Amino acid sequence: MEITVYNRTNQNVDAFEAYFEKIADRTCRVLRVRKDQTVSVTFMRSVSMHKINRDYRGIDRPTDVITFAAQDYEADFEMEEMDCDLGDIFINIDYARRQAKEYGHSYEREICFLFTHGLLHCLGYDHMTEEDEKIMSDLQKKILDPIIKRS
Repeated sequence: MEITVYNRTNQNVDAFEAYFEKIADRTCRVLRVRKDQTVSVTFMRSVSMHKINRDYRGIDRPTDVITFAAQDYEADFEMEEMDCDLGDIFINIDYARRQAKEYGHSYEREICFLFTHGLLHCLGYDHMTEEDEKIMSDLQKKILDPIIKRS
């Protein structure tokens, strides 16, 4: 999977690209999706994330991750038929730092979790119902836990 990373912060985020490649590769294997997919990831601060959340989602506060999937999928979509462009993931590094402390794991783990979460959204997964939330949560663990430890 091709991952394009944009950094709109003053923080060095270069180390995450290697993690993202491992996560994307594992996601392709676990979900049996084509490896010729593309996705973009933009690292942002809370102020910018607040504007995106307000302008595009109508929620007037910052958040940890926002995903704009390139396609809307039906519940029974075929992953083999997906376009190459999966969409865009925006990660708030300020929230990631705070949530890492709150959840008792590393900043790296939190950034990787947010990327995994966003990638699953790009692939059509969601957590609007308890059943969907469990499916997505189980996939996040299955994909992420072998790559980066929780603590």
